[in-house]
Amino acid sequence: MRRRIGFATAQIFRALGQGSRFGLDIMRETGLPSGTVYPTLTRAEASGLVRGRWEARAAALADGRPRRRYYELTTAGKAALADALERFGRLAEGTARTRA
Repeated sequence: MRRRIGFATAQIFRALGQGSRFGLDIMRETGLPSGTVYPTLTRAEASGLVRGRWEARAAALADGRPRRRYYELTTAGKAALADALERFGRLAEGTARTRA
C-alpha cells in the first residue's frame, strides 16, 4: 500500500523530483515557509520517503556558510509523489469542470 501525502508535501516532493536539494532551495521553489518545509522533510525522512545527507564541511567552509543538508526522494517517495500528482490532477480537473 502506498503512503498518501498531502498537497504541501506533494509540492516539496515535486521540488525534490528535480534532483537533490537543500531546505532553503525547496522553500524558494515551493513558496512554503520553513515551518512547513523542515518538519515535512523530517517526517518524510523518518518514514523512508526522503533521504537526507549533510554536505562535506570543506564545501561549506570554502563558501563561508553553514553546512547544508541535501534531500532526495527514495523509491517509495517517488511512488507517493506519482500517486499525489494523479490525485491532485483529478481534483484540479474536477474543479475546472465545476467552474465552467
